[in-house]
Amino acid sequence: MQTYKVLAINPGSTSTKIAVFEGDREVFKKTVVHDADKLAEYATVSDQLPYRIETILEVVKEQGVDISDCAAFVGRGGGLNSCVGGTYEVNEIMIKHAQRGGGNHPAALGCQIAKSFADKYGARAFIVNPPDVDEFCDEARITGLSDIYRVPSIHALNQKETAIRVAADMGKTYEESNFIMAHIGGGVSVTAHQRGRMIDSNGIINGEGPMAPTRSGVLPAVPLIDLCYSGKWTRDEMYKRVTKTGGFVDHLGTSEAREVVEMMKKGNKYAKLVYDTFIYQIAKNIGSMAAVLEGKVDAIILTGGIANDEYVCNTLEKKVGFIAPVMARAGEFEMEALAAGAVRVLTGQENPKEYTGIPVFSGFKKE
Repeated sequence: MQTYKVLAINPGSTSTKIAVFEGDREVFKKTVVHDADKLAEYATVSDQLPYRIETILEVVKEQGVDISDCAAFVGRGGGLNSCVGGTYEVNEIMIKHAQRGGGNHPAALGCQIAKSFADKYGARAFIVNPPDVDEFCDEARITGLSDIYRVPSIHALNQKETAIRVAADMGKTYEESNFIMAHIGGGVSVTAHQRGRMIDSNGIINGEGPMAPTRSGVLPAVPLIDLCYSGKWTRDEMYKRVTKTGGFVDHLGTSEAREVVEMMKKGNKYAKLVYDTFIYQIAKNIGSMAAVLEGKVDAIILTGGIANDEYVCNTLEKKVGFIAPVMARAGEFEMEALAAGAVRVLTGQENPKEYTGIPVFSGFKKE
């Protein structure tokens, strides 16, 4: 089988991750942290395009790598309308939507950078499982209020790639498997993967699911309403509390799980209670996803940075191991996931999807 060379780009709010792969062999991987004052010079994220491209060219030159012979350039997508999972060939509609809808979402640069390089070197441009992936079943969308629907916000790129790898290790395909995936990091997403589709998950952006290092997770609605109307907090302040300074930060003043563990080792009982509650809430969400899959679960997979903590993994195994085997795949495989998605298309293992811009879901007919 031919080995394809691929440049993967993952733009973040303050960094750009860059990697080159030949097949599944990593040639190099580097993260460039950008100066905040430099990024502040640009009115929108899309305005950063020339600067980010220049940065990438400097890095590959520094690494002594020629990218002119890359078969594909692949970026992390974002800022798009909802779409099903998979590898997408970058097209003009996608570029327009990323420029228009991406706003200040850094992932919106992914397809723009990939397309720019592909046009320059006569290669193909892709994105893989962007944050906009929506494969929810209908029942997962409805809430108890008719004008509020649940929408996905999942670590789709890392979850899908990890699930594909675990399925292969089990001698199966992702499309044949049922998994519960818990990405445990700065955010926590617990997702039911049913035969290649993420049919339900907690919405990490909208405040659902377990608490996380910087996020409150789900809260009782009436006390939350009372807090919002207490006059003590503005709308923006409450949004920040729920999404940026909740969880560990609100309880313990840190967003670092390792610092919480150190507090526990020094005898801080409240730190242990908060950390154990964090694990307890993840276990509850895993149990709910087992119900979504009607108990037909091939494996429970723990991924993300905090899955490196044996205490977390062992405690979760005690709580949910009766459902299915629990396995840890700690860390993130985003760069590998981007390259692997491109290679699957280049080798004919997967057909590229076409981004049409038509949302997966736009409401139900109430009749």
